[in-house]
Amino acid sequence: MSERDDGALTLPGWPVGLRGVTESVVTTLGPNDRWNVAALGLHAPDGPSDPVTARTYGRTRTWRNFEARGEGVVQFTSDPRTFVDAALTVREVDDPVLPTADAWVEVTVEAVDSEREGDTTIRTWALDPAEHAVVSERVPTVNRGFGAVVDATVAASRLDVPGFETAELLDRLRYFGEVVERCGGPAEREAFARIDEATGWRERASDGRTAERDGDETT
Repeated sequence: MSERDDGALTLPGWPVGLRGVTESVVTTLGPNDRWNVAALGLHAPDGPSDPVTARTYGRTRTWRNFEARGEGVVQFTSDPRTFVDAALTVREVDDPVLPTADAWVEVTVEAVDSEREGDTTIRTWALDPAEHAVVSERVPTVNRGFGAVVDATVAASRLDVPGFETAELLDRLRYFGEVVERCGGPAEREAFARIDEATGWRERASDGRTAERDGDETT
């Protein structure tokens, strides 16, 4: 393990450097022999002997397939639409490697920790890389719209989850939507439109504002 100039760790068996929590997409083989697509945050290790880890929250398809198969295919992509579909929709595909993957790595997984947060069981998995490939190398660019899409998927996935304030999440989504409109390109705007379609958050936000106005008028 070595550290690059940007602080990312170069790890044996991994096709990209990792730092902090790196957002990825994972495909896992389900009982119907199709590959489920989901978002997965990869936690970089603290030391050279520590593994890359990831967490699943509750009884998700990724948890089920990890338990049953003990493996998956982790993928890295710069396509914001892929992130939205993975995080907020049920998507199943025939092939484990997505067309939008810039790099991928097959991993075996082992549950190493489990904890409860309210009614949700959070499981931590150690990921051991195997075969991998880099499909496309790109010069890195920074686009606030892309980052806003990724953050918006997190906020959208927490709507109606106990322990999270709906009004606060809707405020975040409004802000991220404004960032995407100002700074994003066509792909980011299309990705955010998919968030709208998957969650209907704009209607909920509008209903909340109407209720606030009605309440002001009656006090």
